[in-house]
Amino acid sequence: MEKMTQAQLKELVNEISLTYFDKPYQDSVSFNNRLRTTGGRYIPSKRKIELNPKFRRELGEEEFTGIIKHELCHYHLHIEGKGYKHRDKDFRKLLKKTGSPRFCQPLPSVEKKTTIYTYTCVACQHVYKRRRRVNTDRYRCGKCRGKLKLAEKTTRK
Repeated sequence: MEKMTQAQLKELVNEISLTYFDKPYQDSVSFNNRLRTTGGRYIPSKRKIELNPKFRRELGEEEFTGIIKHELCHYHLHIEGKGYKHRDKDFRKLLKKTGSPRFCQPLPSVEKKTTIYTYTCVACQHVYKRRRRVNTDRYRCGKCRGKLKLAEKTTRK
């Protein structure tokens, strides 16, 4: 997928705005590489849309178009003085009308890993599974007050 220039991005957003909302997009739009978990954001104080280029690269044009439509819902409702936040009725209604996604898919490159720590009581052999590490010098077994020992550390996707 070729790199998109600022002018091409502005043109694409305006084209999507005219197609789905019958209104032009007149403010600024840009790519923001620092966005991590979101596909884009609308900044009401600057009337600006920032988009994550990783979503276009990894998930394709269709998902990226959905993200643009979602941000345009925020934009057009804000301009009209209606409820433009996620919990507002106007926003949810416009999302449905335009076929915009409520949330974007997670990036394939950002895998969420969970670590499970398994602790065993030295005295009674009771097993504790925790997502966070436990300071074994500070905490004891809840059953018998015995000392805890880290048995295993498992990492899952």
